[in-house]
Amino acid sequence: MSLYDKLKADLQAGRFAPGTVLKQKELAEHYQVSRIPVRDAILKLKNQGWLTDHGKCGVAVPKFDAIEVEDIYLMRMRLEPLLQELAIPKLNAEVLGRAEDLLTHMDQPGLSATEIGELNWQFHACLYQPAQRPTLFAVVEHLQRQCQRYIGYQSLSLNYQARSQTEHRALLDALRQGKGELAERLLREHISEAGQALVNFLR
Repeated sequence: MSLYDKLKADLQAGRFAPGTVLKQKELAEHYQVSRIPVRDAILKLKNQGWLTDHGKCGVAVPKFDAIEVEDIYLMRMRLEPLLQELAIPKLNAEVLGRAEDLLTHMDQPGLSATEIGELNWQFHACLYQPAQRPTLFAVVEHLQRQCQRYIGYQSLSLNYQARSQTEHRALLDALRQGKGELAERLLREHISEAGQALVNFLR
């Protein structure tokens, strides 16, 4: 596992609390690496919103922000059902079977916050990619990546994973049955309710 992956996993697991200031030297000592890979990992994580600048020499773990969460989920709620709608005519048994496998994997006990966040994205991405809309897909992926910091926290701290999986399976069943409008409604509700639960908790 690269230093970037280790640091990201530790951030998502809450090993560095929101508001914590991190310095390159301290991180290099903590992970027993030189400062060069630390610098590169920090830059990548800053670009993805996992870290923010703090003073002249450090970075900080961003605090959870209810407004940011609300904005992200509002955008997802509008863009992802559109992408799903565009993908529906091109879904086939292979794609749906791959999505089912990902859900089965997500049911395994003991998954970390990082694993939950990544599997959640893989599930949705599997159902969006057949749309063959790279620009829209890239925007949705960016929003999902921004959201991963919260998804793992939500699944573990708010015990939301069981409900999320129930909604995932209802969505997949609707797609299997060719009920496009139902699938889009379920997806919109899935995103909206998850976002609202997290916003309410953060406020």
